[in-house]
Amino acid sequence: MSEPITPLHEEHTPEAIAERIEAATRHSHLGDFVLGAVDGTITTFAIVAGVAGAGEYIGGGVGVALLLGLANVLADGLSMAASNYLKARSDRAIVDRFRRMEERHIDEIPEGERDEIRQIFAGKGFEGGILEEIVRVITNDRRRWVDTMLTEEWGLPLDSPNPTKAAAATFFGFLLAGLTPILPLLLGVLGFPLAPQTVFLLSAAVAGVTFTLIGVFRGMVLHQRVWKSALETFAIGAGAAAVAYLVGNVLAGWLLG
Repeated sequence: MSEPITPLHEEHTPEAIAERIEAATRHSHLGDFVLGAVDGTITTFAIVAGVAGAGEYIGGGVGVALLLGLANVLADGLSMAASNYLKARSDRAIVDRFRRMEERHIDEIPEGERDEIRQIFAGKGFEGGILEEIVRVITNDRRRWVDTMLTEEWGLPLDSPNPTKAAAATFFGFLLAGLTPILPLLLGVLGFPLAPQTVFLLSAAVAGVTFTLIGVFRGMVLHQRVWKSALETFAIGAGAAAVAYLVGNVLAGWLLG
């Protein structure tokens, strides 16, 4: 009687293993999107909360929060995208620099580079004829040889992020999530009969839902427990908002009270 096929068995078929290994070597821009979304929601709602905290001291709190929130989404979103673009460019430049260096070393001191491969795999427990066969196979292919040195000696990824895609993912994550806390503020601007405090409470509720959903998505991307990731992201966002509210309240009271 054959054993039942379980999801664990399905994950370890030759095809599934090959697909998982290939995917692991590719850079995923989902992380860039999540990073932008988390930062966008936190910073935008922090502005809303800060204005709410200062609301008893300044007039037109909803309008001010909407204006500052929109400015933050565009300016900070572009700033964060530019920063991620430069980081991706730097990461790619580092990999290219080390690749050129290893290619030069192979050309000038091939035996020394072969011995580095030998020591790397000896450290993994290989020895004797098997070790020498590993060295022979790797060093017979120049590309594989350089790739092995990059990953094993320098700990560098072979697949560098695309700077433009990394920046775009970060910006759109920031934009989409960052807009959610200020959507309820449009109700007050459009003339709906809602008290400013009610509008800010709606904004807090929407931001809380957004934090939770980002945490769920983050947990799925990072293969973490979804509930733990959602709770963690919500707690960080709520903490940032609470600090912003208190700072707005204290500073406004001190400066204008």
